[in-house]
Amino acid sequence: MEKLLYGRPKSLRDTPTKYCGGCGHGVIHRIITEIIDEMGIQEKAIITNPVGCAIWADLYFDFDSVQPPHGRTPAAATGIKRVLPNHLVICYQGDGDMAAIGTAEMIHAANRAEKFTTIFVNNAIYGMTGGQMAPTTLVGQKAVTAPGGRDPDAAGMGYPIRVSELLATLDGSRYIARGAVDSPSHCRKTKAYIKKALEAQMKGLGFTMVEILSQCPTNWGMEPVEAVEWLEKNMIPVFPLGEIKNTIE
Repeated sequence: MEKLLYGRPKSLRDTPTKYCGGCGHGVIHRIITEIIDEMGIQEKAIITNPVGCAIWADLYFDFDSVQPPHGRTPAAATGIKRVLPNHLVICYQGDGDMAAIGTAEMIHAANRAEKFTTIFVNNAIYGMTGGQMAPTTLVGQKAVTAPGGRDPDAAGMGYPIRVSELLATLDGSRYIARGAVDSPSHCRKTKAYIKKALEAQMKGLGFTMVEILSQCPTNWGMEPVEAVEWLEKNMIPVFPLGEIKNTIE
């Protein structure tokens, strides 16, 4: 007699993906839906997905979703959580959406201790719009708008922003962690961070966020395996993994 040990999460729709080969968004979606199933809160889950590659997220998550304007996901998540305080509200953002267009929105939401959870996907580049330099682009990393590589001394470039460390300084942030999806072991740790953040939200403990380092082979100009190796070698030293702030335990 066969027993099914592993399958598609109930909260994840069975539909072909629009993401590029090797993209980390699909893995992150899988992790989120596994946790929602484990917590038994599919009917109470709501995600706000922004303009960017994750604009397709509503096709994959089998629960309610709202698509705010670019950078305004924290404002939408704030309103939803205040109206429906017993629901799980996830603010899903990329690095361009959160660390550039929506920086003020997120900083003030965290400072107010808004009780939603942000999943911040950091692939160090603008994805959907064609590979421009993002606030998280590494020094020396090439982009469409930085063909010679990011140069801190060049006008308008500066340094990569460490969003998690920035938000951890705010009194309203309760739990901040950074994971990655470049390996099975990192995926397991990232899942543990996300579950801890979501459980803290349902307890009403305040603002929680998990940053996730993710591959973008298309805009990095790499094959998927090469992109995984590049993330491990180059991104993790700049954006160290682990719990950055934990006041929920």
